[in-house]
Amino acid sequence: MTSPVQRPLLFLDVDGPLIPFGANSHELPDGYPAYGTQPDANPLLARLDPALGPRLLALPCELVWATTWMADANAWVAPRIGLPDLPVVSWPDPSENDDRGRTHWKTRALVDYAAGRPFAWVDDEVAPADRTWVRAHHPAPALLHRVDARFGLTPTDFTTLAAWLRGHTRPQEVTA
Repeated sequence: MTSPVQRPLLFLDVDGPLIPFGANSHELPDGYPAYGTQPDANPLLARLDPALGPRLLALPCELVWATTWMADANAWVAPRIGLPDLPVVSWPDPSENDDRGRTHWKTRALVDYAAGRPFAWVDDEVAPADRTWVRAHHPAPALLHRVDARFGLTPTDFTTLAAWLRGHTRPQEVTA
């Protein structure tokens, strides 16, 4: 009997990876591409490349929003790039016990959500302290992939993610 496959999680931030920002006129002389606008919508949503959705869906993983957009990512971002509604990480309220200044405020919540599963995290704010903390506190493999917010997810980022995710898909344990 074949065991079901447990795919790694891919925690996905919106601002930076999907909505690029911060490039100067030398880096993008023609400015950011625009993929259409809608009245009463955040003007940055026009920077969402609809080709990102199919590329993300083709990755061997389970996609999860890890963004301050929270459920609004399903309402405003997902339809523009062709993604279904995705699960959303709930962020805890900040506490005085947090490692402020050492790790990103999302790091602990993502490790808790992963619950021992392999995961990749795509964000423009990942730092070495986050990688160190995850290695020490998460029993499974994890890829904390920093995306350049000026350009968002690039073909090189997708190549890196696909290779890592393929290498960390494993049969799920089945108990009788």
